[in-house]
Amino acid sequence: PGVVVVDDPSQRAYPLPLAADGRDEVFVGRIRRDLHRPNALLFWCVSDNLRKGAATNAVQIAEELLKLAPVRT
Repeated sequence: PGVVVVDDPSQRAYPLPLAADGRDEVFVGRIRRDLHRPNALLFWCVSDNLRKGAATNAVQIAEELLKLAPVRT
């Protein structure tokens, strides 16, 4: 959740920073195989760093930690 793939070169659809402004999602596109490393991919990724980096990411980490070790009351 939280990842939007925008990758349609025929329609010139790529992730753009303007699309991420004010949004929690991370936009990924231009996904392709790395020709120099057999187990690697190359991609372009954009996000609203203030939203995703600061607030949303902290909440998502807390949610994952609660799945691993629920709080006992």
